[in-house]
Amino acid sequence: MYPTDGSACFIDVIDDIKINKINVQNESFRSSTEWNRNPQNSRFDIGEAMSSSYPSCCPSSSSFLRLQEKVALVTGGASGIGESIVRLFHKHGAKVCFADVQDNLAQEVLESFTGNPNVHYLHCDVTSEEDVSRAVDLTVDKFGTLDIMVNNAGISGIPCPDIRNVDMRDFEKVFNVNVKGLFHGMKHASRIMIPLKKGSIISICSVASTLGGLGPHAYTGSKHAVLGLTRNVAAELGKHGIRVNCVSPYAVPTGLSLAHLPENERTEDAMAGLRAFSGKQANLKGMELTASEVANAVLFLASDEARYVSGDNLMVDGGFSSSNHSFKVFR
Repeated sequence: MYPTDGSACFIDVIDDIKINKINVQNESFRSSTEWNRNPQNSRFDIGEAMSSSYPSCCPSSSSFLRLQEKVALVTGGASGIGESIVRLFHKHGAKVCFADVQDNLAQEVLESFTGNPNVHYLHCDVTSEEDVSRAVDLTVDKFGTLDIMVNNAGISGIPCPDIRNVDMRDFEKVFNVNVKGLFHGMKHASRIMIPLKKGSIISICSVASTLGGLGPHAYTGSKHAVLGLTRNVAAELGKHGIRVNCVSPYAVPTGLSLAHLPENERTEDAMAGLRAFSGKQANLKGMELTASEVANAVLFLASDEARYVSGDNLMVDGGFSSSNHSFKVFR
């Protein structure tokens, strides 16, 4: 994604291109920008022009390390979306601690980094405030600070189509992980970030945070709560220069999607069936939402490119939540 603070410049360039003339007032800008015409369609190479004209603080190159020397803590980082976030953050120069209760999976992730000192694993049960507080403190002890907190740990709960049969123990478990656990992360990240007057807190939410009927009652209720907490905490922490956002993806085929099934039923066929169902219901056809694409959205919110974005629920749902699925004009 491109930085929002460059939008005025981008609009100006596009307008000039439309009328086929560019008025360059600054001679240094003229000499540093290469305007190449394509003889086949007489259009300027916008990407090249923009990459050379963007401010140095906001490079648009895909090779730019967007989290250089930043320190991040990612909960639920041993698999699925969390693992993708850990890998992408590391790729973009961050020092990353990731926390989870799945020690075996976490060890496999850690070993894949072949002893890289900038990736560290912490065992942490997010339902325990003591565990989360310790994870934050250990991250600071290990890497010196905390710039980015990603609350990714979450569970879906047991599907139950009849409210009369809901197991309240499962209901409480979902809220303990998805809401209480997330709030622990917000609270203790703030403890470090407030004195620094900066930081970014990002929570993984869901398309179920804005719509009903997409999941179990506990899961949907918990994700609505995540959105509410995101907005409320953003309202408090803005005065400290801390940004608070969440990302709401459409269905992502990960292990979490099948976690409610008995272990012997978590098969490739079951995952294929989930993919087929998700694809059929999706608004954006011809592609499948992956954990990597959700991680890209988190990367944007963690980076300086989103430095004036706070209190936002970034939908990564291919337009699903903006479509009326009971009445369709476009078929």
